[in-house]
Amino acid sequence: MSRIGTIARRTFLVGSVAVVGGAAFGVYAARKPHPNPLQTGEGEAAITPYVRIDGDGVTLITPRADSGQGVYHVQAALIAEELDVDLDAIAIDPGPPAPAYWNTALGAEAAEFMVPAQGAMHNATEGVVTAAMKLMGMQITGGSTSVPDGFDKLRAAGASARETLKSAAAARSGVDVTLLETESGHVILPDGSRIAYKDLAPELAETPVVQDVPLRAPEDWRYIGKPMQRLDIVAKSTGTQTYGIDVEVEGMVHATVLLNPAQGGDLGDWDAAEALTMRGVTDIVPITGGLGIVADNTWRAFKAARAISAEWGAPDFPAEQEGHWAALEAAFTEEARDSRKRDDGDVEAALAEGEVIEAEYRAPYLAHAPLEPLSAIVRVNADSAEVWTGTQIPRFLQNNVARIAGIDAENVIVHAQMMGGSFGHRLEDEVVKHAAEIAVQMPGVPVKLTYSREEDMIHDYPRAIAMGRMRGRVSEGRVEALDLSIAQPSVMSSQMGRQGLSAPGPDSQIVAGAFEQPFALPHQRVTGYRATGLAPVSSWRSVGASSNGFFYNCALDELIHAAAADPLEERLRLVSDPLARAALEAVGEMSGWSGPTPEAGLGRGIALTRSFGVHCAQVVEVRDTEAGLRIARVWVAAEVGRIVDPVNFENLVQGGVIWGLGHAMNSEITYSGGVAQPDNFHDHAGMRIWQAPEIEVRGLENGDAVRGIGEPPVPPAAPALAGAIFAATGTRLREMPFNRSVTFA
Repeated sequence: MSRIGTIARRTFLVGSVAVVGGAAFGVYAARKPHPNPLQTGEGEAAITPYVRIDGDGVTLITPRADSGQGVYHVQAALIAEELDVDLDAIAIDPGPPAPAYWNTALGAEAAEFMVPAQGAMHNATEGVVTAAMKLMGMQITGGSTSVPDGFDKLRAAGASARETLKSAAAARSGVDVTLLETESGHVILPDGSRIAYKDLAPELAETPVVQDVPLRAPEDWRYIGKPMQRLDIVAKSTGTQTYGIDVEVEGMVHATVLLNPAQGGDLGDWDAAEALTMRGVTDIVPITGGLGIVADNTWRAFKAARAISAEWGAPDFPAEQEGHWAALEAAFTEEARDSRKRDDGDVEAALAEGEVIEAEYRAPYLAHAPLEPLSAIVRVNADSAEVWTGTQIPRFLQNNVARIAGIDAENVIVHAQMMGGSFGHRLEDEVVKHAAEIAVQMPGVPVKLTYSREEDMIHDYPRAIAMGRMRGRVSEGRVEALDLSIAQPSVMSSQMGRQGLSAPGPDSQIVAGAFEQPFALPHQRVTGYRATGLAPVSSWRSVGASSNGFFYNCALDELIHAAAADPLEERLRLVSDPLARAALEAVGEMSGWSGPTPEAGLGRGIALTRSFGVHCAQVVEVRDTEAGLRIARVWVAAEVGRIVDPVNFENLVQGGVIWGLGHAMNSEITYSGGVAQPDNFHDHAGMRIWQAPEIEVRGLENGDAVRGIGEPPVPPAAPALAGAIFAATGTRLREMPFNRSVTFA
C-alpha cells in the first residue's frame, strides 16, 4: 500500500512533467501489459485474463463487482459478442484480484474532474492519470465506469480468444484457419463438422494467443443493443441466488461486532461477564473501536452483544446535528476555498448591475443501507488467508487483510461474491478488517462476521452533508448571472484516508454535478469550500452530484422563475452542448411539455444534470391530493453513447429515479449525542412501493463516448421533484428531505 500511495502522490505532483516529456513517467512501464492472473492445470487454458476453457466448457471472467446492477451479465455479453458463445451455455467467475483487471475508465473520469474542457490538455491529463492507475492496478468498481471500461477491451478479449481457438482447431484439423468459422461455442470446419471449444482446451496451452483482432461492425452484433435476459434473472426470481451473506465454509464460527455508537470513538472499560454465560457464545475479543463476539450462530452473537456493557469515548466531530450545519456555514471563507472550476464572464460586475436573488440549499447525510447486511468470512492461517465477501475494491481488501494478518498480499485469496445492493457501501471494507482482526485471534478457523442492521446503519460512512448558496440576476426575461458556492466535507480525503492513501489537491466531488453543467450563462461561477471536522463520509450513489445537481437545478429554476421564463425553454436557450440539448428536447417531447399545466394542483418540474459524462434530463409530474402530494409520472432521457442491453438500461434508470426521489422525499441521517440516527429502515425508508410513479425511459446514442448509467439518473430526480411541487403548490423547497415541508400521499 505504501507503493500505491507513493505512486499516487508522484503522479499528481509531477503530472505536468509527464505530459510534456512522456519518458519522465516511465512510458515502458505504463504500456507494458499486466500478466494473466488465471491459473490453469492440465487440460485447462486461459486465453487472455477474461476467458478460461476446460473440459467442462467456457468460463468468462467478469471482474467488475455486481451489486445488483447487472454488471456480471453485461461484461459476459461484451465478451460473448466476439467469442461466439451463447450466454446460456457459459459460466461466469469474477476472477482473482489482479492488476490485469485495472479499471481503464477511471482515468478518464478523474481527468475530466481535473481538466473538464475537451482538447489537448484534457487528453494529456487523461493519459497521465490512466498510466498511474494502470501502474497501481486499480481494480475498482464505481463511478458508472464498468461499461466504459469494458466496452472495447472485453470485446477485444473475446475476439482474441475466438481467433486463438480457430488457430488451435486449424492445427488439429489441418484446415487453413481462414476457412474456419465459429458459432455457439464451436469451431465450424468447411465440411460442416464442429469442434467444441472445450474439446480444444488441451491444445490451447501450446497455441500462441492471437492479438489485435479487428472487432465486428455494429451491424453484425448479436447481443449489443438487443434486449437480453440477464444471466442472474432466474436465480433472483426463484430465491436461489447466492449472495455473500449466504456463503458457508466448513468449520466456520459466527461473529458480530459491538462498536462505539459514536463512530470513531474509543472503547473504555467493558464488562462481558453476562454475555460469556449465554448459550452458544464462545469468545469475546477486542477489535478496533470495539469488540468482536463469537458464537455458534449469528442470532446468539447478536443477543450477546446486547448484554455487554461498555464505556465509550466521544467522536472527533460535533455531537449534535446543529454543529454539523454550523461547520458548513463557517466554511464559506477564502481560507476554506477548495476549488473554483468555473468562472465565466464577470460575476461580481454582473451582480452589481441590478437586484440580486439569493437562496440557500441543504442536503443531509444519507445512509447507503443496502438490503443485504454487511457480512464477510475470513480465515487466517500461518502464512495465508482467505476471504469470502462482496466487494468493489478487492485489491485494497487483499492488502488490508495481509497487513492485519502479517502476511504477503499475494497469499490472500479473495472469493468475490454477488452483493445484495451497495450504492457505494462496498467501496468500504471495515467488515472485512474486523473479521480479519477476529480471525487472527482464532488461527485456522473461518470467522463469518455479520453486522446487525443497527450496527451497519450507525457505523455507515454516509453521503456527505452539503450546503449551497446561490446569488443570481435576471434581465429582460433571461437568466444573466449565477454564482453558486458549495460547502461540504471531502469525500475523497475521508475515503482514501481509510485506505492509507492521501488525496492531494482539490476534491472535485465538492463541486461535481455543478461546475460542469452544459449551460452557457453570460456570467457563471461555481466555487467549492471544504468543510472540516465533520463525520467521516464515503461515496454514495452519484457522490457529489447527488447534492449538487439539486443545488444547481434549483438555483437555475429560481432564476428562471424570477425572469418569468419557461423552465424548459430557458434551459434550451442556455444549453451549450448539443448532446444535452437533445436530452432536453427528448424529455420535453416525451412529456408533452407545453408550459404550466392548466389543471389546478397538477405541476411539472424539469431538471438536467451532467454527471459521469452523461446528460440526464427528467420531467416529474406531481398531483396535490387531499392525502398529500402524489408523484404521478416521470419521463427520463439520458445520453450514453451506446446501450449494451436496453432492458437492463431501462431498469437501472428506473431504479435510479426511485432512489433519487425516495431519498429526497423522506430520508436523512442526523447526529445526536455523536450517534447517527436512525438505525434501521423504519425511519430511512425511501420511497414505498405504492408511491412509485410510472417512469418512461428513453436512451439516446448520439455521442461518440460510451458511458455508464448506474449513477446519472439520481441527481436530476430531486430538483425535478422540487420544481414540480413548486408548480403544483407554490411551495419552494430548498432543503432535503422534503417531508420537512410537505406531506406525501
